[in-house]
Amino acid sequence: MKKVTGLGRGLDALIDTHITTDNASSINEVELTRIFANPDQPRHSFDEEALMELSDSIREHGVISPITLRKNDDGTYMIIAGERRFRAAKMAGLTSIPAYIRTAKDEQVMEWALIENIQREDLDAIEIALAYQRLMDEYELTQEKMAERVGKKRATVANYLRLLKLPAEIQIGIKEKTIDMGHARAILGCQSTEQQLAIYKRILSDGLSVRRVEELVSAKGHKMPTKKENENQYSLQEKVLAKRINHPVRITNGRITILFKDDNELSMIIEHLR
Repeated sequence: MKKVTGLGRGLDALIDTHITTDNASSINEVELTRIFANPDQPRHSFDEEALMELSDSIREHGVISPITLRKNDDGTYMIIAGERRFRAAKMAGLTSIPAYIRTAKDEQVMEWALIENIQREDLDAIEIALAYQRLMDEYELTQEKMAERVGKKRATVANYLRLLKLPAEIQIGIKEKTIDMGHARAILGCQSTEQQLAIYKRILSDGLSVRRVEELVSAKGHKMPTKKENENQYSLQEKVLAKRINHPVRITNGRITILFKDDNELSMIIEHLR
């Protein structure tokens, strides 16, 4: 049996269950000047370096995968899927781009844009969460219905939506990738906003692993040890190890650092450890 990846269904399959199409099996060449971005596009940022690389590829090979458009009454087109390819084509100096033209209602376009971006892993976790929340609010969808429409498990949708309960500072950290989804989910286990922010700052300053954050959050009372308390916790072990190998030792969360001056000292340390 062929393994199903990503959403489990292709974008075209999901779209075709909801709409009718114009020339669905044919590819149209559309002038770039007649194409406009979707104002409800869930993706808000584009990596300029990646865009330049795609532009170079398009300049050499052309646009391999057509974008998907909806024709407006005034003869212009709105992007349903493929804004990144559209931007790169403009950068490459193209005057037109291959596209599928589809007939769609306003309420369907954002859903397809979300599906396409999730499949390509183009959105950060907060963008995905905001898009889920907006779709659910506007179309009165339950988490189960939302999950069904985008081909995800309900628990996955729920986990993204929970991120929106985090303080704005932490949400920005997720968007900027200073912490990952695992850290964020662990932080959600805290009992208060103050504790969430305290752990977030410790992650940034001490490089805490996801597992270490989970341990701290699950500790009795969810009390977050201070940096000073952690240093005191390891001070005895540092002294014992330093005395044994005759070199300075520092112990921080999940890491032991041994200081040495040159290769000779390193060899001596290795012999002590053996």
